[in-house]
Amino acid sequence: MNKLNSRTISINALAIALVCLSTMFLQFPIPLGYAHLGNCFILISGVFFGPVTGLLAGGIGSALSDLLTGYAQWIIPTLIIKGIMGFVIGYIANRTGLTVNMFKIRTAAASIVGIIIMVVGYFIGGSILYGSIYTGATQIPGLVMEGIVGIVLFYVIGSALQAAHLPKYIQRLTQR
Repeated sequence: MNKLNSRTISINALAIALVCLSTMFLQFPIPLGYAHLGNCFILISGVFFGPVTGLLAGGIGSALSDLLTGYAQWIIPTLIIKGIMGFVIGYIANRTGLTVNMFKIRTAAASIVGIIIMVVGYFIGGSILYGSIYTGATQIPGLVMEGIVGIVLFYVIGSALQAAHLPKYIQRLTQR
């Protein structure tokens, strides 16, 4: 998605909304926050639509959900962490410019690196926000579990989207 046109803006807006809503609903409390399904859709946004959409969907969608669910102290860290996560996922998965394939090594690598960025980012963010490395470290097991669930759901939903030829449709749609 190189061009900025109404289709690109619409895809980005839908990706942001999807991440925000999937983060807000189906929340599971973990120490100092909540686990959610938003990471699955950050992965989908980055892998299927590229680094810019991954950045926007991850950063803005997740930060909006923090704002709307009462975690205002996390808005700025989330904007940075999830934005970087989405960008890196999109960059790694799409760096060769080839068609998306859910079962390529680069897709798995993008997923794993993205989740590592999230875990490390929230460890650092929690340590700063709560003034203690130990407090930040209490989030790590929940974040790892959240990341694993996100990757599993990403592969389930992403495989269905690939089987429905969504990547080819997106490519045709964005090249017009």
